Amino acid sequence: MTYNGKLVLRFAEPNDCSVLFDLIQALAEYEKLSDAVTGNALELQKHLFGEKKYVEAIIAEYTGQAVGFALFFHNYSTFLTKPGIYLEDIFILPGYRQQGIGRAILTKIAQIAVERNCGRLEWSVLDWNEPAIAFYRRMGASILDEWRICRVMGEALTELGS
Repeated sequence: MTYNGKLVLRFAEPNDCSVLFDLIQALAEYEKLSDAVTGNALELQKHLFGEKKYVEAIIAEYTGQAVGFALFFHNYSTFLTKPGIYLEDIFILPGYRQQGIGRAILTKIAQIAVERNCGRLEWSVLDWNEPAIAFYRRMGASILDEWRICRVMGEALTELGS
């Protein structure tokens, strides 16, 4: 999917795993959690494209350069008796923020959720990340303070995905 002629959102391919893992490391650095990264690009590739696929990823390319990603997987709501999507990570390199890339990625993930008849889209946010919290609220997410879980469902999910 191409936006404004410069931004392309696409599903990750096997040869993207090194770049994707570099972005994951940049996310960890931003969150001051670099020491928590113990994985590697080969394991990531196995989980994205191996015999059993555990996760999916969207790569955001701006003028041909990978500048962000979203990594997600299906979960399930027993109360809704529907699958959902859990957005494990969404990240845009700092120099590319405030250009609509995060909004485009979140909209793409919402579209995928709607297409797959999911009941909700949810993710977590660090309590100190006020810019992200404000952004997610503007996108229609409810912030569940006791859990720090972001959830978009029902009409808000349909709107976000359209």
